[in-house]
Amino acid sequence: MNQTRLSRTRRAPARHSPDPAPADDRGGAEALLEALDPDQREVAEHLEGPLCVLAGAGTGKTRAMTYRIAYGVATGAYQATQVLAVTFTSRAAGEMRSRLADLGVPGVQARTFHSAALRQLTYFWPTAVGGRRPEIQPHKASLVATAARRLGLGTDRAVVRDLAAEVEWAKVTLTLPEDYVQAATAARRTGVAGLEAETVARVLSAYEEAKNERGVIDFEDVLLLQIGILLDREDIASQVRSQYKHFVVDEYQDVSPLQQRLLDLWLGRRRQLCVVGDVSQTIYSFTGATPDYLTGFASRYEGARTVRLSRDYRSTPQVVSLANRVLSRSRRGGGNLRLPAGAVELVAQRPSGPQVRFDTYDDDVAEAEGVVAQVQRLRSAGVPLSQVAVLYRTNSQSEVVEQALASAQIGYLVRGGERFFEREEVKRAMALLLGAARTEREFLTGDLGADVRTVLAREGWSQEPPAAQGAVRERWDSLNALVQLADELASARGIGLDAFHVELMERAAAQNAPSVEGVTLSSLHAAKGLEWDAVLLVGACEGLLPISLAETDSAVEEERRLLYVGVTRAREHLVISCARARQPGGRVSRKPTRFLEGIWPTDSAPGRGSPSRVSARQRSRQAAADFEAAHDPATVALFEELRSWRADVARELSKPAFTVFPDATLRDIAVVRPSTLPQLSLVRGVGATKLQDYGGAVLSLVRKFQEGDGAG
Repeated sequence: MNQTRLSRTRRAPARHSPDPAPADDRGGAEALLEALDPDQREVAEHLEGPLCVLAGAGTGKTRAMTYRIAYGVATGAYQATQVLAVTFTSRAAGEMRSRLADLGVPGVQARTFHSAALRQLTYFWPTAVGGRRPEIQPHKASLVATAARRLGLGTDRAVVRDLAAEVEWAKVTLTLPEDYVQAATAARRTGVAGLEAETVARVLSAYEEAKNERGVIDFEDVLLLQIGILLDREDIASQVRSQYKHFVVDEYQDVSPLQQRLLDLWLGRRRQLCVVGDVSQTIYSFTGATPDYLTGFASRYEGARTVRLSRDYRSTPQVVSLANRVLSRSRRGGGNLRLPAGAVELVAQRPSGPQVRFDTYDDDVAEAEGVVAQVQRLRSAGVPLSQVAVLYRTNSQSEVVEQALASAQIGYLVRGGERFFEREEVKRAMALLLGAARTEREFLTGDLGADVRTVLAREGWSQEPPAAQGAVRERWDSLNALVQLADELASARGIGLDAFHVELMERAAAQNAPSVEGVTLSSLHAAKGLEWDAVLLVGACEGLLPISLAETDSAVEEERRLLYVGVTRAREHLVISCARARQPGGRVSRKPTRFLEGIWPTDSAPGRGSPSRVSARQRSRQAAADFEAAHDPATVALFEELRSWRADVARELSKPAFTVFPDATLRDIAVVRPSTLPQLSLVRGVGATKLQDYGGAVLSLVRKFQEGDGAG
């Protein structure tokens, strides 16, 4: 297949015309809409034609997408097998499949662009090309090094890494080697690996030659070759379009020209497309992604509807306010927010929480010790370690934090380190579960949680965690994560051991790991799409955020969005810190990031990050006082009623009161006053198990209170 011809033809967008709408048989589908807010409901009910959803962080975009698909299937507008939902990570695709399965819609294809293209390419290759599909080269480094050596260039690790990234950028932006110099100059990407643009262009050509000689393809070729097949073979294009009639694309602000071209060919002349994105979370422009397709959607698809999701259910008003101010150009003086074009101003839906904390330290070591102090404070306040994250701009910043946590015997996990399903104890546990499902049926109880506990006890799991730290505790944490997942799935789906093993296999393929007890350490880029109760954002200093390499205005604004992503990962607790020097006794040269100018307290002195001396009882009293000041007497009274009910339940179960529901959840229930189980399930802290155990009692109490309040 001629790659030059392929790249030249793919630049013209396809024209679109509407498909006829299918018959609508709503039946009991309206029940699905009860769990959605008005904006999410508008998304779910728009089943035909182009739809653009501008969804701010924490506004329930995944919920809106999955309920839209489920509603379309329930009304007969969609067939599940004819829907293709495209995400940007295997984890997100796995989560979407899991949510759809919970909604009773298991047949939808939820895949990454690469996974969907590879599946099609593998299937159609024998017909379109003949023989077996070429093997995929998992890493570009060896091919790039070969290309560089042929041109007499250096091949040290840094040079090869930078050139490999440039190969990827050229391919995802549909830039041919002969067009590279002009495109790189326009994108201000000159000087890659210290080389002239003309030299990099020669490397691109030599890379393609080396790849062809080995008879392999790379990850970008998977999309390029499938595009070529769809362009060359109308019969295959028709077959694909008859299979998939409705498309949903998540994280649309991160789509590349290569991915958009493939999407255009999947669609053909149809307009059955829903895209979801947030321009404020555009943080991958350096890889060739562009928000232009999101911001220009209404122009590209005439008559498209745009819906904004602005209700933030994730974070407290304090966190939401800071997130909005980080994006705004008018942070000083308390004036109206002036957000970038297309950005969504978040509106907090949760009750008030603790103030965002800003700490300044003398050096990185002191900052890491401050992280330990904050983690200990949070743990004492009842925040699980699995709900605490330390976020940073560059991976090199994690080392000093890891050392401090290890010295304090606090468990942690580094995102990007060893993957959960690749751990030896997890692989052994999955093998044991499969064996039990196949050979021990007569001994199984049918209670998934109990059966998993019985099986994993042979591998060393126990009801209580071991006193020892280190590898022993990490092994127990891994097994316990499987036990907790079993409890969740048993409650949500009522599945048995066979189906549980299938679920684990699917999660392993998607790297959709369950939560493991331990503080999460992650770069800001890797944290996108995740959330925690508490976020400790370190290194919020000039030179780190924005990174010193961000030299253009657009690069600096992307760094601003990166901070926004970090801030919006926090549900309740947010601590942002900066160290004035790198090493103890080193030159003091850092100052807080410009993105928090006018926000960062001027009295934030070195060492302010020491452990809080406020007792848990004092914090509880302060939270109660804040809640009472912020809400009407009826809401406060309902909260007290809920606390009284919780105390009775806890006494009957001989459990601590917070294990029934923490105060924060009861406050949210008092504010929301849910009237149905789906509405109650939206409240943070009300999982499937608690919904089953306490949902009816809570709704009955709320209903009786409202009747009495109304009568009064």
